Amino acid sequence: MATIAARSSSSAVSCSRPARNSVQVRAALKPSVKAAPAVSTAGANQMMVWQPINNKQYETFSYLPPLTSDQIARQVDYVVGNGWIPCLEFADASQAYVSNASTVRFGSVSACYYDNRYWTLWKLPMFGCTDPSAVLTEISRASKAFPQAYIRMVAFDNVRQVQIMSFLVQRPRAATDYCELSKRSVA
Repeated sequence: MATIAARSSSSAVSCSRPARNSVQVRAALKPSVKAAPAVSTAGANQMMVWQPINNKQYETFSYLPPLTSDQIARQVDYVVGNGWIPCLEFADASQAYVSNASTVRFGSVSACYYDNRYWTLWKLPMFGCTDPSAVLTEISRASKAFPQAYIRMVAFDNVRQVQIMSFLVQRPRAATDYCELSKRSVA
């Protein structure tokens, strides 16, 4: 035991600190950040401006052209295959967008307050649905019942308790709010 104490005391003596005046302080600075290169006039001429007139978008896939029946069927397969809960909602064209005219507030605006985001349910959500054709049948029935309404399919994840996706399956036949991809931006 005495040997261990002697060794530890001798090692403590040999580890001496340097004097304060002999330590040099070195600043560790981040490398300098380079400024973004200036955009040439030719590059600036290639920039586009969003077209705000008749260019309204809805939910997931709104930036794409309207989905075909086959594309909708593949999305329904994906939703059902993942075990998510499909649900159909519809709204008249006048109620489909958020606007001050169609908003009723019962107090001050706060976080997570959704103005006019909820559309009318088409029946109940399809809990336990394992057949994509049943969802497609309901989409067809909703379209026949409300041909002049926007209809969207919403998918919910019951494990994470969140909305996973939502996309339009029908726009009104007389809708003029869709803008072709080539006309969505102007130079």
